[in-house]
Amino acid sequence: MQDGSADMTQNHDTVKNTLDILSVFATIGSFLQMLTPVFGFIGAVWTVMRIAEMVAGKPFAEIIRRKKPDAKQE
Repeated sequence: MQDGSADMTQNHDTVKNTLDILSVFATIGSFLQMLTPVFGFIGAVWTVMRIAEMVAGKPFAEIIRRKKPDAKQE
């Protein structure tokens, strides 16, 4: 009877390991589905920045940079 319980323990461990691997793949899959909209948003922002650069004819940093008022205005 000991052989039967050893096989059951081995099968139990195999099932546990298989479920652990499946859970890792499920976690990665859900994480990637969450990242897809984030990367889409980043791509849209990048495209808008590039269009603004083409229209203005200067780098985006210069477009959004505000000039500081001089300290000595009289």
